[in-house]
Amino acid sequence: MESSLTGRRLVLIVILTLAAAPYFMRLGASSLWDSNEAFYAETPREMIESGDYINPSFNYQPRFNKPPLCYWVVVVFYKVFGVSEAAERLAIALAALVMIATAYGLGRCAFSVEAGLLAGIGLAAAPRFLMFSRRIMIDVYLAMFMALALLLFILSERQPKRRRLYLIAMYAAIGLGVLTKGPVAALLPAFAFLIYLAVYRRLTQIRELMLPTGVAIIGLIVLPWYLAVYAQHGWGAIQTFILKDNLSRYAQQAWGPSRGPLFYIGVIAGDFFPWSLFVIPALWCEARYGFGFTRGSSRKESGTSIEDASNPASMSAPRPTVEPHIALLVIWIVVIVVFFSLSRSKEDLYILPIYPAAAALVGKLLARWLTEKDSSSRYVAVRAAALILGAVLVVVGVGVLYLFRTGAQAYQLSGATAIGSIALAGGLLASTAAAAKKRLAAVLGSVFAVIVFNWVFVLWALPDFERYKPVRALCELISSRPSDALAGYYRLASPSMTFYLRRPIFEYYSREEIDSALGSGKYVYCVMTASDYDLLKPQLGVPTYVLASRPMFQVKLKGLLDKVELPQVVLISNTDGATIAK
Repeated sequence: MESSLTGRRLVLIVILTLAAAPYFMRLGASSLWDSNEAFYAETPREMIESGDYINPSFNYQPRFNKPPLCYWVVVVFYKVFGVSEAAERLAIALAALVMIATAYGLGRCAFSVEAGLLAGIGLAAAPRFLMFSRRIMIDVYLAMFMALALLLFILSERQPKRRRLYLIAMYAAIGLGVLTKGPVAALLPAFAFLIYLAVYRRLTQIRELMLPTGVAIIGLIVLPWYLAVYAQHGWGAIQTFILKDNLSRYAQQAWGPSRGPLFYIGVIAGDFFPWSLFVIPALWCEARYGFGFTRGSSRKESGTSIEDASNPASMSAPRPTVEPHIALLVIWIVVIVVFFSLSRSKEDLYILPIYPAAAALVGKLLARWLTEKDSSSRYVAVRAAALILGAVLVVVGVGVLYLFRTGAQAYQLSGATAIGSIALAGGLLASTAAAAKKRLAAVLGSVFAVIVFNWVFVLWALPDFERYKPVRALCELISSRPSDALAGYYRLASPSMTFYLRRPIFEYYSREEIDSALGSGKYVYCVMTASDYDLLKPQLGVPTYVLASRPMFQVKLKGLLDKVELPQVVLISNTDGATIAK
């Protein structure tokens, strides 16, 4: 029995290692993503260039809409490894690794080492989380600090002798979270912990949480930068961040489409795949077989480590029989999802902090399913989820093979055939194993297929996708022209241009702006879509020339199915010079 258990742990450790490896592979093989990454790569570069680490800037203009911790982290990596995409992404990948380790710690606290390993595997294998961890700096760091705060709080509960140490570390994590993205890093953990204590009728024990010390720790971390900003700019910059970038975004729809209160159900299903299919069975099993109230629960039965079991009042009061820290994981998930579901502005990354806790719940469920011989009805939902996961992989595999089949040259990507084949084979294996009640093969077959998918995607597909990201290539062409020329974009958000050109760029959204620049007497180099140029050209007051054209991949299902021609991005100028070949 012991050797079997050890063997299973070794297998899980190997799989976890394989799942985590792609986070560090070929980090510099693709250019910056303009949707978000450009800001967190360029601002630290400008900090180093200017020597000013107090006042963040982007495109050489003040940028106070976020606190500076993420910029400072990247500055350190730039100074050690040099300014590059790889250095900036290494900082994000390491934060993701900490989140994976936190998922392991939560799973270990929830049930067992196997539960922790399965939790870490599920989070590491999630393709969307992998992509976030190679380009989304601020939300990954915020999620890391919040997840660490959750783990440290649980450890302080489970190990009373080290409670003070864990609580100090927890407040430090919260303070760093606040310095990453603002008050939400403190507000949401406080809500979750308060509800947890209220559910277990322990509100009087708040005084044991060292609140004055915690406030002091958070203040020591957060206040120096805010005081420095206040000394230079007054209350205006701070007020803009707290009121506009936090409260107004919550109360008003800041951008993007309107999203309903159920938006995050779909987000969890996609961003937490493949373990997302086991979240509902995990919650159902905890609710059906874990939650419930009884009288006379002992300290050991309730799992409460602080409350004195000899207290007659506590022994006679109705209390939950579920392990309290499992309940805390559920409370954590519910608080964060409900909080952001009520927000007018919704983004999928807002709920990233729930995934280590969700992974721990799924890890506990799968660890029990894989080790117990019980075939009772409590595991029917788990087996059904394993079957569905296999079926989803089959559908994905067939879909990828169809969409990227030979002959559709415009949509060809290296590794697409391998990805489709892997998903198809893994799905068939997992579905067959689940139908045959081969539990280990059903779970590990699916997750291993997703892990191999991630390897192929990172090593082959993602670098090949660079053909459809035109900004870096066009900036190389602009760099060969006079350095005093005006350069920028028109109605095609390309903020990474300033990172690649190492100088300010213009950002125009009206015909009058671009027309004025072209007629200014200076050389102008502007990136825009070919369709915008076709509309704009007849209205311009000066002759213009297309110096280069590059395809841009728009990942829309209809476009893939119809095999429509890829849109083009052009580099135009008011001088032809030596025309650059396409």
